[in-house]
Amino acid sequence: MAKKRSVFDIDFTPDAPEPDRFPAGNPAPQLEPEPPQTAPRRGPMASAITETAEAARGRAEAEAAIRAENDQLAHEHVRLKKLGLITDLIAIDAVRTSKLVRDRAKTKDPEIEELKLSIQDIGLSNPIRVEQDGQGGYELIQGYRRLSAFRELLEQTGDQRYAKIPAAMVPRGEPVRDLYRKMVDENLVRKDISFGEMAQLALSYAEQTEITPHDAVSELYASALKQKRSYIRSFTRVLEGAKGNIRHPEAIPRALGLELFKIVDADPMLGDEMIEMLARAPERDAEAEIAVLKDFVHRAPKIVKPRPKSVSKTMLRLPRPEGEAKIAASDGRVELRLARDFSALDRARLQRAFEAFFDALDAK
Repeated sequence: MAKKRSVFDIDFTPDAPEPDRFPAGNPAPQLEPEPPQTAPRRGPMASAITETAEAARGRAEAEAAIRAENDQLAHEHVRLKKLGLITDLIAIDAVRTSKLVRDRAKTKDPEIEELKLSIQDIGLSNPIRVEQDGQGGYELIQGYRRLSAFRELLEQTGDQRYAKIPAAMVPRGEPVRDLYRKMVDENLVRKDISFGEMAQLALSYAEQTEITPHDAVSELYASALKQKRSYIRSFTRVLEGAKGNIRHPEAIPRALGLELFKIVDADPMLGDEMIEMLARAPERDAEAEIAVLKDFVHRAPKIVKPRPKSVSKTMLRLPRPEGEAKIAASDGRVELRLARDFSALDRARLQRAFEAFFDALDAK
């Protein structure tokens, strides 16, 4: 008889294990967190090289910033220097006054005492202007009265505060014309500057720049009124006629100067008579010189021979490369009008031309 087997229903679906236990029933191991990733350890030599490179890079950046700042400051310095805005205290002994002929009279300035008192009370509010001469010295461009005041204060008081003066630096190499214009434009506002001083400056400027006195007045006093320039030209004619024998042009009043101009312009040869009268007073001061010039004006009607009025006049027109030359000939007078500056011609050449002119008139 067969043996009977017992049959059991077995559910093969396994129960889900507890999350913190392994299927065998042992507790789940506690895993330690992974340590953070760290850079690989470097040797001493590698660290030194890195630190040196970082330091060199820092120095390079700092040097580049310093160079950029220096360049910016240098450009700003050049810009301010071109504008004449660089100011410094310079020794008054280092300032010379020989490059430009001053328009100041050589006599005592009556207003210098007032300027000195102002400097002692509040200092110098307007610096002088100088140009560096390249040899450690300076050439005065503007501020002759201010410089003179400082020199007198130092001599009178011995106070070393007046041994140096505030000065604005003018760029070197500026044209002489511009330097003269700066000096003249500053002094045109002065009430005490005379036509004689301005005329003397124009003559000196004309000689230095090799232009005519007429053009010198036009350039130097371009900002002056037309009437004022006309007066200055009249005085230049008087000083030219005197050939340097007028010692005190600053003392000549305007009315007297214009009277002298009328005489010399009517007959330039009378300049020699004026020179002879001045020579008779070799020790003259400004007052004595004015007296001589007034006497010359008083005697002028007797010196100038009256000319009879011309009844007839001959007019000629000649074509020239410069344009049409207009010639008017009358009794005792020949007038030539042409767009040409005859004063720019050499004196000897001009004389030869007139000699040829008279020879041609006398030729038969």
